[in-house]
Amino acid sequence: MNFRLTTLSAAALALLAAGCGGSDDPDAVINVLPAGFTEHGMQQYGATAPGAGTTAASQDLLTAGLGKTGLGAAAAPAYADPLNPTALELRRNAIHANYRAILDFSANGGYGRLYGPNIDNAGNNTLGEGLIPGKEYIASIDDGSGKKKVVVAVQIPASFDVDNPCIVAGPSSGSRGVYGSIGSAAEWGLKRGCAVALTDAGKGVGLYDPTDDTVNQIDGTRATRAAAGALSFFAADITDSVRTAFNAAFPNRLAVKHAHSQMNPEKDWGSDTLASIRYALYALNQEYGQSLAFGMDREARFNAANTLVIAGSVSNGGAAVLRAAEQDSEGLIDGVVTSEPSAQPSASTGFGVEFAGAAVPVMGRPLIDYFTFANLYQGCAALAPAAVMTEVSVYNYMSLTGMNARAANRCAALAAKGLLNGATPEEQATHALQKLRDYGFSAENDTMHNAHYGLGNAAIIATMYTNAYGRISVADNLCGMSAAQVDATGSVVPVAAATKAQSFAVGNGTLNGVPASPVYNDSVGGAKSWAFGVSPSSGTADFALDSALCQRALVTGKETVTGADLTTTSTPTMAQSQAVRAGMAEVLLNGNLRGKPTLIVAGRSDALVPINHSSRAYSAYNRSVEGAASQLSYIEVTNAQHFDTFLPFSGFDTRFVPLHGYFNRAMDAMYAKLKSGTALPPSQVVRTTPRGGAPGAAPAITAAQVPNFVATPAAGDVISFTGGNTISVPN
Repeated sequence: MNFRLTTLSAAALALLAAGCGGSDDPDAVINVLPAGFTEHGMQQYGATAPGAGTTAASQDLLTAGLGKTGLGAAAAPAYADPLNPTALELRRNAIHANYRAILDFSANGGYGRLYGPNIDNAGNNTLGEGLIPGKEYIASIDDGSGKKKVVVAVQIPASFDVDNPCIVAGPSSGSRGVYGSIGSAAEWGLKRGCAVALTDAGKGVGLYDPTDDTVNQIDGTRATRAAAGALSFFAADITDSVRTAFNAAFPNRLAVKHAHSQMNPEKDWGSDTLASIRYALYALNQEYGQSLAFGMDREARFNAANTLVIAGSVSNGGAAVLRAAEQDSEGLIDGVVTSEPSAQPSASTGFGVEFAGAAVPVMGRPLIDYFTFANLYQGCAALAPAAVMTEVSVYNYMSLTGMNARAANRCAALAAKGLLNGATPEEQATHALQKLRDYGFSAENDTMHNAHYGLGNAAIIATMYTNAYGRISVADNLCGMSAAQVDATGSVVPVAAATKAQSFAVGNGTLNGVPASPVYNDSVGGAKSWAFGVSPSSGTADFALDSALCQRALVTGKETVTGADLTTTSTPTMAQSQAVRAGMAEVLLNGNLRGKPTLIVAGRSDALVPINHSSRAYSAYNRSVEGAASQLSYIEVTNAQHFDTFLPFSGFDTRFVPLHGYFNRAMDAMYAKLKSGTALPPSQVVRTTPRGGAPGAAPAITAAQVPNFVATPAAGDVISFTGGNTISVPN
């Protein structure tokens, strides 16, 4: 991939046109590049046999030439030069990483039998290695500032049917880069013969190193900020003098785009998704539109009126497609599919959630609200008897020795501040677990708290999103937190050269440790990662509690221990809290899907994006806004949680089923609705059967254990709306 910025003057265009022929139909609509876009090239991918090639001819759209077997391999292909990977090598390995990021690849988990590149749209193993040749257009969107840089990849399979045109818009999940939805929206769409519009939606792997002022470029390769120029994907908005001072005071720190761009990219997830659809239509017209006068222009053959468009994605990508549908004044989107979305209603009154006949008292809270709450209590709650998973310790998986002792320190520190009751760690942990339940987490989440806190999800989100919402500079170290690579003891170390060079492929846009982790600068004895942080107020290794208290205060505007209002001199300040809360307000959903057919799928055991705050709440909120005009159906799957990638771990394999297949089924149902008028399945609970067996050696999953949703669910499985705006979910 050779990405270049190309500009032709009007005079040059006229000279070129003079020597070219073409149709001069006066009624033809000319295909025009959508506003704000810069094109970076088109590439033909034509692999016919799997391999690990580093040429375009040896790669394909879906698997980068790796095929079902290569994607199933735990290790990505090696680089010819690990310190200087090529753009095509980075693309290949980014697709490997992003495809694997949302699936269970264990032999018995369903890969290659129930889902995967080899499985066709009818669920049959007919596609061999699953390679899909075609063309890929790359472009970026900017708002004129040079800082926004949203990347869009439009994939057009060779099987695209010009007589039945369709587009699948798949914004990335999580904070991932442009290929973040390769294993969900892209796979489904490419197999269907649709063009796929992928976008990072302003997130992505934008790793900035202040030490040497280097950046990721649009194609993933690295360069200095100056050398990258307009192809720089993200650089912190700081002057050289500020950078020098920051490096001196906080050496070896890093910045990531989602957290430190000072753009609050989440506010634009919807508009970026809509822009990706416009660019997909443009790319299709460039490919298939009739050549017009002098051969320079193409006819705009495809448009929103004659092209079926499904916006479908998972997690944060799911939030993006909902937001896009709400903002779609042009009628670009025909249907919406989302799995486990971070769906944040802009109101928490006027609708309700009931489970098993009982009202859920706290629901529909913004993501950073319940994450900063979880960041306080989850580490302690994981020690409660009801929350213990005896089969596996994700703490051990993370090789964070002694983490349970630090969890007990967190319990004791919270109790000392009056935020927990109980005299023993067990009593304190039980109270912490109850606090989570009272705040909208459910009993089905209990045994997931260990995993989520052990992996640092609460600390990562609390750090990233408070910075993002508040448009905080990386140099400000909000709540004493920064980002850096750390060693096994939690100490800051220089980022490994190979890791930095390969970050486009190995990173996921978050502070998940590859390469950066949240670092508590104010830890007693010197900066440490959040997991080893020693709070000044407690003097113990308590997972940097003082920072978690500060992050919670940013969301509430209140001092977390005393409940007093923040001031101009408090930590954090009232101004910082107001900035964060203003950013929070910018990303909330309005609930008006404009009557678009919509399917939401969620796992009942999702402890990352709890359904009382997201899928259940948004479904009820939508009903309160749209009333009888709503075409939203909500599918809740038992024994399913947010990360199918957890399922190979001992204890997860026996208890949980994959949710991935239900996204594919929902896409099938939406396609049938839009193409044939088949009614969407009504809102319902789908009751699955876990694999059981011995932890770590669960038997192979069968199709019978993950039944499809049905057109007429049993009475005990119907999700209904009582009183008009309260969603009622049966046990």
